[in-house]
Amino acid sequence: MLFLYTLFALAAITAAICATPLRGKAWTALALTASGAAALSVRAVGVLASGTALPLWDFDAPMLGRDSGSLDPLSAFFVLLIAIGAVAATLYSRGYLSHALGHKSPAHVSLHYIALTVMSLAMLGVVVSDGGYSFLFFWELMTVASFILILFDAERREVRRAALSYLIMMHVGFVLLVVGFVRLHAATGSASFAALVPYFAAHRFLPLFLVFLAGFGMKAGLFPMHVWLPEAHPAAPSHISALMSGVMIKTGVYGILRVAAALGDPAAIRTAGLAVLAAGIATGLWGVILAASQNDVKRLLAYSSIENIGVILIGTGIALLGKAAGHPGVAFCGIAGALLHTLNHSFFKSLLFFGAGNVLTQTRTTSLDALGGLAKHMPLTAGLFLLGAAAICALPPFNGFVSELLIYLGLFKGIAAGSGIVASAAGLVALALIGGIVVLAFAKLYGIVFLGAPRTHEVAEASEVDSVRIAAMALPLAGILFVGFFPATAVGIASRAAGFFLDTPPAASEYMLSPALTAAGRTAWLLVAVVGLLAWLRSRALRGRTVAQGPTWGCGFTSPNVRMQYTGESFSEGLQSIVPSLTQQKGEGHAVAKSEIFPSAHRYDIRRKDRIGSFFAAWWVEALRLLNQRVMRLRTGKINRYILFALALLGLVFLLSILHLL
Repeated sequence: MLFLYTLFALAAITAAICATPLRGKAWTALALTASGAAALSVRAVGVLASGTALPLWDFDAPMLGRDSGSLDPLSAFFVLLIAIGAVAATLYSRGYLSHALGHKSPAHVSLHYIALTVMSLAMLGVVVSDGGYSFLFFWELMTVASFILILFDAERREVRRAALSYLIMMHVGFVLLVVGFVRLHAATGSASFAALVPYFAAHRFLPLFLVFLAGFGMKAGLFPMHVWLPEAHPAAPSHISALMSGVMIKTGVYGILRVAAALGDPAAIRTAGLAVLAAGIATGLWGVILAASQNDVKRLLAYSSIENIGVILIGTGIALLGKAAGHPGVAFCGIAGALLHTLNHSFFKSLLFFGAGNVLTQTRTTSLDALGGLAKHMPLTAGLFLLGAAAICALPPFNGFVSELLIYLGLFKGIAAGSGIVASAAGLVALALIGGIVVLAFAKLYGIVFLGAPRTHEVAEASEVDSVRIAAMALPLAGILFVGFFPATAVGIASRAAGFFLDTPPAASEYMLSPALTAAGRTAWLLVAVVGLLAWLRSRALRGRTVAQGPTWGCGFTSPNVRMQYTGESFSEGLQSIVPSLTQQKGEGHAVAKSEIFPSAHRYDIRRKDRIGSFFAAWWVEALRLLNQRVMRLRTGKINRYILFALALLGLVFLLSILHLL
């Protein structure tokens, strides 16, 4: 029944978008996405307010037994996250794709908006499915739709390669999930997430837990299964990068949380907590080091998403360790911090990818070494990007500070409680290292792109983007400011969603967080007051005075030029002792030799690719290419051979049936 309803919905979406004129397709997609998101979000708000689950469907599935869907506080939390991100991305696409309407066919644009709408609604279906058939159905629908979206510029070879790599890796993850749900159904008679509780109580938990961790981790970008992410995000349009990075990878986090919450034995919870914490530390450090070494805006943001998944998993790992040790305060801080950081990352990463899209459309490049001085030409984009960069660096008064504060409190509480001291200390050191390198990465990104002087005439001639894209950027900005200035309210919402993980639905005040959250809120407002006061004093001091403008002081050098500005490579030079061992470097041109006291003009471009990619993913792409070559040899054009192939297939099916193998 669900399958038929979905087919009808797909047909209606396709008909509505295809029937709309070319320049109205974005508004039709926005209306469809917003309608579905609003209908489910209203129910999600009610569920979060009441704490009571709301059934949505229940039927006999063709596979994996009985199937159902419902809204509980955790799925309601993710529904709101997906709804905001999907609406913002669809609205942003209206301005971003306006330049493509002249050279893309109406069918091409229609397919893109159909896939965008389907992906948004499929993600909502994923988080309200209770498991089994419907979960896998919506998961696969989300994957196929996102694959189509990546291929928007399929005429470029690197786009096709990135999309193919993404599709292969996602289906490896899908197979792992199928194996997990089939094993669950065979052992308990049900493939729902609820069946995990009796399964883990009666069987060895680790094999199935690791299967689900790998399957969901593939989507989330968990190390070392992250290699698709820095390839797919630069290849996709910027609003799709925002949707995938800010929203889609969180469905993997959702699955990991569902599976982890089903563990009941303290020893099993502790083992799972150590595994998740170790995975989070490795993912976070790998992602942030490679992010700081990138010289492309979108690749830097993509690796930053991997780093933030690591931060979320560090919070989840410490929550599991606290739960295993019987310390509810540690468990609450960890899981509430992980959930809130999941939401926060959706906000600031969407904002940053939108900003990257603005830069790309106005300058035709995302290379750091070709940009500079954009703050003068694109002041609104520069201001919004700065706020997003401050938020991702966890600086007050923005949202990243609040969620990372909770995770830090959980780590400190874990050390103080005397349980898992080494693990908590390792998480603390890793989180501090991640935070420091994040500041380096985004100081580099913002400074080189928006400050200084333009390096090319395209940058010098850039102008601000349309108001529709600025309005789309305002949606995640509102979330950033809300969490930053009202931390107690935001943590209260996260605490309702955290009830699935803890034995009793908690309130933040129960774990003595009220003073910390109140202080964080007051600090936010105090910072705003101080900045406002300084701005007022400056305006008064400059009133009636003539402000002269001149060239930047060049330390006594009388002819400064753009060649003297920091490049992406020179900014992160301090990481050069670490990065080469993690990446495969490819340089174009020649660097300035040490003997050149007065160097001539040089052009030197370094591109870094993740070393894990060649070991983990590249062979899949090559194997598929070789398989395709072999299969193409069967296309002889002779109908008698095609009939022979069909007869051979029927004979094989008959033989397998006789042997009871089919």
